[in-house]
Amino acid sequence: MKKSNLFKIISVILSMVILSGCAASGGTGGEAPAEEGERFVIGINQLAEHPALDAARDGFVEALEEAGVDVEVKYQNAQGDIPTSLAIAQGFVKDQVDLIYAIATPAAQSSKQATSDIPVLFSAVTDPVASGLVDSMESPGGNVTGASDATPMKEQLAMFKQLDPSFTKIGIIFNTSESNSEIQVERAKEFAQELGLEIVGVGISNINEIPQAVDSIINDIDGLYAITDNMVASAIAIVADKVNAAGIPSIAAEGSMVEGGLLISNGISYFELGKQAGEMARKILVDGMTPAEIPAEKAGTTTTVFNQQTLEQLGFDPDHEVFKGAEAVGQ
Repeated sequence: MKKSNLFKIISVILSMVILSGCAASGGTGGEAPAEEGERFVIGINQLAEHPALDAARDGFVEALEEAGVDVEVKYQNAQGDIPTSLAIAQGFVKDQVDLIYAIATPAAQSSKQATSDIPVLFSAVTDPVASGLVDSMESPGGNVTGASDATPMKEQLAMFKQLDPSFTKIGIIFNTSESNSEIQVERAKEFAQELGLEIVGVGISNINEIPQAVDSIINDIDGLYAITDNMVASAIAIVADKVNAAGIPSIAAEGSMVEGGLLISNGISYFELGKQAGEMARKILVDGMTPAEIPAEKAGTTTTVFNQQTLEQLGFDPDHEVFKGAEAVGQ
C-alpha cells in the first residue's frame, strides 16, 4: 500500500473519532439530555426546620413528581447550624449526587463552597447576588441558580401607615450571623425612610435571645415587621405572643408567620417557590441544561393573609382596607 493512501485512511479514522466524541458531549458544554427511565439522586440541604422552608422542600419534590422525573431524595437538616450545613453539602459531594437543592442562604453558600461541579439550586434566598451565589439574576454563571424569596418589602412596610398613619417606629429582630437577614434590614431602612418610618433593629445570635430582644423594644415601637429570618421564624409563636399581648400590630414577610400568630402578610408562597426550583431541576436533570444557562427567578405571585384571632385580639375592624380581599387563617 502506498504511503499516501495509508495517510488518507488514518486521517479518515481520526476524523470519525473526533466527530464521535463531539456528538457524545452534545457540543454545548452541558450535560447530555437524560435517557428515558433514568433515575437521579438529589441531596436536599435545608438550613432549619420551620413551615416556610418545609413548604419550599415540599413544593420542589411535588414539581418533580408532576413532571414525571424519577428521583431519589436524600434530605438532611442542619437545624440552624451553618458548619453542619457545610458538612451536609460536603457529604452530598462525596456521595456524587446529581444535584443539590439548598434551602436558605447559608445552606446555599455552604453548597456552593463544597462544589463547583455539581449543579446547585437554591430557594429561600433574598438576594442571591449580594450573597455571592450568582453573578447576576439574568446570567448566574458557575454551577448555581435558583428561586429567590425576595418579598415586596416596600408594600409590606407601607401597610403600617395604612393601619395607622401616625405610626413611625417599626421594630425588626434579626440574626446577626445570617447575611440574608442583614441585607433585608438595610433594605428595610431604605424603604422606611421613603415612607416616613424609622426602623428599630435588634440583633440576636441565638434563638434563646428572642424573648429578651422583643422585650427590649416593645415599648418603643408602633409595629413589628418580621423579615424572612430563619431563626426568628423558628420561634415566631413566642414573638407573636409578646407583641399581641402588648397590643402591637405585626406584619410578616411571608404567610406561615401569620399562621404562627402575627397579624398580616402580603407575601410569597414558599410552596410555589419550591415548585419554581423544581422546574429548574427538571431542566438540568432531564433537558441537560446547566445552572449558568438558567436565569435565577423571583417568586411569581403574592398572597395576602391575616390571622383572625390576632385581628380580634388587637381590636382591628375586619372591614379595614388592609384586610379587604385577604384570606383569614388561624380561625
